[in-house]
Amino acid sequence: MTTQTASRYTAEYSKIETTLPGGSLPWLRALRSDALKQFSGCGFPSLREEEWRYTNVSGIEKNLFEPRLEPSDNQIDKDWLENYRLADCWQIVLVDGYYSAEFSVLAGLPENVTIKSLKESLEAGDGQIEPYLGKAVGIDEHSFVAFNTAWFTDGAYIRIPAKTVLDKPVQLLHVVTDPNRLAATRNLVIAESMAQAQVIETYVGVDQAYLSAAVTEVFVEPNADLTMIKLQCESEKAYHFGGTYVKQARDARFNHHNFAFGSLLARSDIHSDLSHGSECHLNGLYLGVKRQHLDNHTRINHLEPYGISRELYKGVLDGRARGVFQGRVVVAEDAQKTDSEMNNRNLLLSNDAEADTKPQLEIYADDVKCAHGVTVGQLDEKSVFYLQSRCVDEETARNMLTFAFANEMVTKITQKSLHDLVLAEVLKRFPQQGIMQDWL
Repeated sequence: MTTQTASRYTAEYSKIETTLPGGSLPWLRALRSDALKQFSGCGFPSLREEEWRYTNVSGIEKNLFEPRLEPSDNQIDKDWLENYRLADCWQIVLVDGYYSAEFSVLAGLPENVTIKSLKESLEAGDGQIEPYLGKAVGIDEHSFVAFNTAWFTDGAYIRIPAKTVLDKPVQLLHVVTDPNRLAATRNLVIAESMAQAQVIETYVGVDQAYLSAAVTEVFVEPNADLTMIKLQCESEKAYHFGGTYVKQARDARFNHHNFAFGSLLARSDIHSDLSHGSECHLNGLYLGVKRQHLDNHTRINHLEPYGISRELYKGVLDGRARGVFQGRVVVAEDAQKTDSEMNNRNLLLSNDAEADTKPQLEIYADDVKCAHGVTVGQLDEKSVFYLQSRCVDEETARNMLTFAFANEMVTKITQKSLHDLVLAEVLKRFPQQGIMQDWL
């Protein structure tokens, strides 16, 4: 993309610069300033960039999405919001890019655990944030990261102390209530040594066009175990960029489940750097209908020996939808005894649907075990025929097989209320005939 759009956003930046959190912190002012220069010089990513060659973000040029100077005063339909609240979870809620104490639920949180507004922490001068913010991902990663770094208004700050095991998940609920708005959030998640926790990111919004730009930096310290789940079911008129960037210390374990269902155009980055003996599991499911464009970009960097990684992403595409998967595993020269597997499977339900998949292995060590596989195709006609031979009509047979293909990823969720929510979102996008809720 040309820098013309960037200049429009840069011109608007001066209107909000003084309201952004951390203005009294020299290190954060310098970080934002460098990010603004990076973004202004490059603009949004273009098709000329290899890692964006399948995703055209020029639709953002048609709107100048406006950041809010303060939290929204819109009335939220509480019944609607309740559909996305998860039972038996602590909840931190961000509305139009700002923390909402009204909707957050943090009662009973252990005293030594931090779950709070990033903005409030920065304005209080919390010295524990500086060593982490901007360290899991640099502003030169790509323009959306630089954009988020300059523009973010608030976010969640989550820290689980050493040897602490949370007995229930933390839900980070992002809500957009205004059309044509920019909700730019920055989240920081730290699991200290031997801690164990689960964090669930949920993105929802009104049925209008808007832009969500969220970056989550994650630090999993030695022997810690962190599971993160992302459910993106935003408006089908919205634009979404979400990046999760992870630093894993020695023997750290990180699991990520990514469910991409909403938005007109969505891009999701999951990148992790593994240390000695680290383990990383990435799972994903993207369901595209109509003219949706869903892009998934993963990168696993094995930097030291004995790392283990497993990756399975599945896509189901109907109508004129387009799904993109770019998975990259890099094994450094010193990362001997690495064990890595990556798979991407795509199911096309329409002749007009499209799947672009690009798995990559870059191996610079000589004592490793690495593999990858890709499939793109339609339903197996032999399987359809088998079900028909058991008195199932053709349409129902196809619905059942399609659901079974996607449901493999849903069954990986162990938290019941989240499993039920994801399952409900999946069923919204599949024909109901032949699929009974009480079977599942």
